[in-house]
Amino acid sequence: MKASKLITAASLILATSLGSTLASAADKIRIATEGAYAPFNMTDENGELVGFDVDIAKALCAQMEADCEIVAQDWDGIIPGLMGRKYDAIVASMSITEERQRVVDFSAPYYSNVLAYIAPASSDFDGSAESLKGLTVGAQRATVAGQYLEDELGDVVNVKLYDTQDNAYLDLGAGRLDALLSDKFPAFDWLRSAEGEGFEFKGADIDIDDKIAIAVRKGDDLKDKFSAAIKAIVDDGTYAEINEKYFPFSIY
Repeated sequence: MKASKLITAASLILATSLGSTLASAADKIRIATEGAYAPFNMTDENGELVGFDVDIAKALCAQMEADCEIVAQDWDGIIPGLMGRKYDAIVASMSITEERQRVVDFSAPYYSNVLAYIAPASSDFDGSAESLKGLTVGAQRATVAGQYLEDELGDVVNVKLYDTQDNAYLDLGAGRLDALLSDKFPAFDWLRSAEGEGFEFKGADIDIDDKIAIAVRKGDDLKDKFSAAIKAIVDDGTYAEINEKYFPFSIY
C-alpha cells in the first residue's frame, strides 16, 4: 500500500508538473511585425522593435498574461512565415481583405484606416481623377493602397510599387514619384518629419472601409483571445494611452 501510495503521489506530482509546463508553453506567443512602417512598427537606433503595433502587442500580451516574443519579418513574406509556423500571430497594421481571409483568421479590428495621397505642396495635383492622368504614383507592394492603385487607377496612372514604405518615401522625396498613395496615419507621421517638409496631403481621404486586425492561422483560438484582449485594453484606457503617444486623434 505504501509503495502504491508513493507511486500515485509521484504520478500526481509528475502530472501536475507536466501540466504546468504544457500550460506555460501554450502561453508563449511569437508575434511578427514588419519593422519598417513608422510609426506603427519600426526599428530604433538600438535595434529594438518599437511603434504603435509593438506597444499594442505588448499591452495585449500583458492583458492575456502571455509570454510573448516580437520578431521582425519582411512584409512580402509575413503571411507565408505565419503559415510556416515561424510565429503565431501578425501584429503589423494588416488590413482585413477577402484574399487574406481565405488563408488566415483575423481578430477583431484594433484600428481603422483610410487612404490618402501625398505630393509636393507646390504640385498642381489635387487628388482628382483628372489631375492624376499620366502621373507616376507610388505605394507599398501587397498593401491595400497598392491594390487600389492597380485595380482602380492602373489605366490612368503609372503605378510604381515598393518593398517598403520607407523606400516609397525616399523616391517621393527624390522627385521620382509625382505622388504617393498611402495609409493616412503613417503618412501623417512622415509629413511631420524633416523628410516630409514641403509635402502635404492632396484631395479627400479615400474611405475603403479598411479595418486593421491581428492575423493568426486558421482555426487558432488565439483569434478569440486577442479579440477579448483588444476589448479589455480599450475599456480600461490602455489603448487610449498608446494612441495618444503617437497621434493627436483617435484611430480606433
